Amino acid sequence: MNRHHLKRAGLILAMIGAATGAGVLASRADAPRAMKAAVFTVDGKLVFPADYRRWIYLSSGLGMSYTPAASGMVMFDNVFVDRAAYESFLQKGTWPEGTMMVLENRDSRQNGSINKNGHFQTTGRMGVEVHVKDGKRFKSGWAFYAFDGEGPATMIPTSATCYACHAAHAAVDTTFVQFYPTLLPIAQAKGTFSAAYRAEEAAAPSAK
Repeated sequence: MNRHHLKRAGLILAMIGAATGAGVLASRADAPRAMKAAVFTVDGKLVFPADYRRWIYLSSGLGMSYTPAASGMVMFDNVFVDRAAYESFLQKGTWPEGTMMVLENRDSRQNGSINKNGHFQTTGRMGVEVHVKDGKRFKSGWAFYAFDGEGPATMIPTSATCYACHAAHAAVDTTFVQFYPTLLPIAQAKGTFSAAYRAEEAAAPSAK
């Protein structure tokens, strides 16, 4: 191949490379951005997170109650968090802006199929509550929503007891990380426990 042909071949390769690079940039620009976990309607209601069962599962409680009086209904509480928030927690031991946590309540049964002892979850969902972190939208930084079905939900008023309870007892950033066995050690290692939780643990009989 003579010098003229080599020069022409080099020019063609350069043009192919430029076109390829432009195509990659274009495809990146055209690629849809990852949607935020929390989506709101124009009037400020929270859209039901229909895919939350594909998020990160944190834990389940059975028949839990934050007051001495039991309700008589033994339910499972399943907790999920969006994947981006989970990955951030693993790195920092606290929750980033945009975090969305879902508490799913399901009824429990003892008698069914081959089960002889203990409880299992039913297919009937009793309710869904959501905890969202958004410092720009909420004065307190976090807000709660309770869904009746899968339509958009209105924010629970800050006068509700759930806000004060979480502020007074939550282990990390108003969330009950003390009940999430895979995250509790991370928060402890990162030193992100709230002052209220530290005081509560120090006063607990098991800590003495």
